[in-house]
Amino acid sequence: MTMKVLLSALMLLIVCESFAQLSRKEKKAARQSSGTLPTTLDPGVKENKAAVKRARKKEKSDGITYNSQKEFEDRMDARAKTYRKNEKYLMTPQYANPAYFGHKRPPKKRPANKMKFCKECGIRH
Repeated sequence: MTMKVLLSALMLLIVCESFAQLSRKEKKAARQSSGTLPTTLDPGVKENKAAVKRARKKEKSDGITYNSQKEFEDRMDARAKTYRKNEKYLMTPQYANPAYFGHKRPPKKRPANKMKFCKECGIRH
């Protein structure tokens, strides 16, 4: 009886050791060939939906399209518009008039003995 137990333990050890020597791909193939269902650890092969969509788009195109050129021109127009808007904004007295020192409103002009140090611009006024 002990001989049968010893022999079965030896066979089990040999099977486990041979399975441990397989690479990940071989183990995965062995598991899939045995007919196991997908699990959270081995979900199986999933199709990449983004790749499928990209492939379909490539098949649809039938010649030169100027969409990218049009989009580029639209982006450049929007950029020029923002530059014009920013330039108009910088022409307000807060930025263009040096008497404002970066303040929203020009600072008060106090007498020399009552001047205060400004935290915003670092000047006494």
